[in-house]
Amino acid sequence: MSLRTGRRGFLLGAASLPFLARGARASELFVVSSGAMFEAFRTLGPIFTRISGIGIRAEGGSSMGASPTAIPQRLARGEPIDVMLMAAEGFDAMAEKGFAMPGSRVDICRSLIGMAVKEGAPKPDISTVEELRAVLLAAKSIGYSSSASGVYIETEMYRRLGIHDEVMPKSRKILTERVAAVVARGEVEIGFQQVSEILGIPGASFVGTIPDAVQRPTIFSGGLSAKTQNAEAGRRLLAFLASRDAAEELRRTGLEPLAG
Repeated sequence: MSLRTGRRGFLLGAASLPFLARGARASELFVVSSGAMFEAFRTLGPIFTRISGIGIRAEGGSSMGASPTAIPQRLARGEPIDVMLMAAEGFDAMAEKGFAMPGSRVDICRSLIGMAVKEGAPKPDISTVEELRAVLLAAKSIGYSSSASGVYIETEMYRRLGIHDEVMPKSRKILTERVAAVVARGEVEIGFQQVSEILGIPGASFVGTIPDAVQRPTIFSGGLSAKTQNAEAGRRLLAFLASRDAAEELRRTGLEPLAG
């Protein structure tokens, strides 16, 4: 993944952090980020490298699921991952299986589930549970992710709304790309995913977040793999991502930073 350089404001703020001194020993971290944090990390990763001298090789992968690029599948294959940025529950599951380092988890941000429609299409009102239910029932097709938000929608939200049997036949789990990208191509009428994975997708429009009564906030965390050879550098990266210096960029990409 090609990472673009960050804005000067972040660089100056982060440069004051003592744990990211420019004199740090150079090394490289292999980071795999779930889609929710992917866009923010495109900016924050290069800033960390410029401050610390620690290089980063970064790739994307979902927090869960059977896709070959999903973080659990990568770890099971023995890929030499140093740092994972993923849903907290996914990290805990990896720690229980011995793939992630226990005690290394650092909570970074909170993410909400949002809805997307094709650019130019009417944006339906989903501000109440009743309106969301009506939109789902009226939709010709629905897309949802294979990761944390999608698992919740498929196994819980539809049932809580009392429409599971009606909407599952017209719902499609999107395995290897952003749900909003599939919406943008017109392959599904509406789509649901973490807000940060909807914003910025060409051809798709963000409608809003689903109502609080059926919302499932996800905590996204960072942590170390059990086999990392760069634990010290990994901890420095996690400390930076969870700091106030990273908060503005997380917010810009649709996430709610936990710092402060």
